[in-house]
Amino acid sequence: MTTLSPYDNMSLVAQAAYRARAAADDIAPLPRAAKDDALMAVADALEVRTSEIVEANAEDVAKARAAGTSESIVDRLTLTPDRIRAIAADVRDVAALPDPVGEVVRGSTLPNGIDLRQVRVPLGVVGIIYEARPNVTVDAAALCLKSGNAVLLRGSSSAYASNTALVRVLRDAVGGSGLPADAVQLVPGESRDSVRELMRARGLVDVLIPRGGASLIRTVVEESTVPVIETGTGNCHVYVDAQTDLAMAVEILVNSKAQRPSVCNSAETLLVHKDIAADFLPLALDALAEAGVTVHGDERVLALAEGSKATVVAATPEDWETEYLSYDIAAAVVESLESAVAHIRLWSSGHTEAIITTSQAAARRFTQLVDSTTVAVNASTRFTDGGQFGFGAEIGISTQKLHARGPMGLPELTSTKYIVTGDGHIR
Repeated sequence: MTTLSPYDNMSLVAQAAYRARAAADDIAPLPRAAKDDALMAVADALEVRTSEIVEANAEDVAKARAAGTSESIVDRLTLTPDRIRAIAADVRDVAALPDPVGEVVRGSTLPNGIDLRQVRVPLGVVGIIYEARPNVTVDAAALCLKSGNAVLLRGSSSAYASNTALVRVLRDAVGGSGLPADAVQLVPGESRDSVRELMRARGLVDVLIPRGGASLIRTVVEESTVPVIETGTGNCHVYVDAQTDLAMAVEILVNSKAQRPSVCNSAETLLVHKDIAADFLPLALDALAEAGVTVHGDERVLALAEGSKATVVAATPEDWETEYLSYDIAAAVVESLESAVAHIRLWSSGHTEAIITTSQAAARRFTQLVDSTTVAVNASTRFTDGGQFGFGAEIGISTQKLHARGPMGLPELTSTKYIVTGDGHIR
């Protein structure tokens, strides 16, 4: 009698998911030391095999430039020795973080004597669908391993050589440390069919997390039968209040926009209170010009831009909803704090909004009225980041309200279960 293999009649994607499920079962009960050892092995391997990774990445970068890809996207795609060292350092930071698995969220002894505890457990198999950011490959793997999950990685075809090299390094290090190498896998295939199949692997994959542009995220949310944690686009706003420190406001604005414009927590819209606009905008426009930023301004911004060094063009309705990811920013003068909030409610993606003000009342009002994952007071939007928040490398920034919101660190990669302990109790 012939015994059927579990892989019979399975596609390559389903086989990878099946192996990930088995690996997830194996790593879920592991102690922290075993997971941390694997992460330290990963960090060391990244540094030792940097030249291998950079060589593979150079293929992707060359193809991207030949295809006319924008420099902001090429920047996100590029891996240098310094960036790989930084990625390895992030992995070590994750290893140093507390293990969320087994943490008691709440617990008590019930009146009938039963001991009840709610504890954190891994999600299981986590699928990540992402665009041209190969650093996500390592960040996602490190966070999933630390939280006891297996991960299926589906990066874009534009980073295929980079991701293939990185996953090879990761699997060698994980397997060499005694953990199942199948806890980290690159989803087979470069076509969209493999993405669709991953989105329909309900029962094998526990959750999908898309990271990328609005089109990718919308496709995954609308077409997936696997539960999705939505990481949203970053149409982030900086509002300069009537009462403000001009120098501080200029510095925060330029940092929010130009420190690294190709990421989701960079500012895309500037809103300025009408009472401060004549004093603030000439300073801000000149500072933005020095940073190489083009301003898409409304009529009042255009009027105040006369004589400025800045490149200022007329804003269109599309500018208010655009995540530029480039050296561009939309700008408008608003009548009041409430007008700024109304604009944000209409156009924001719910990621990060900042207010620059010396008024505690205005700061309180703004934080109460604005409903985004992060509201910053007198601080750059660029701080919305798992590393900056002390979470270690993040898996993404969730702009939904279930199951997680904001930068997703280790606790957000767990669920919970209840442990009920009795002494012959019956109901």
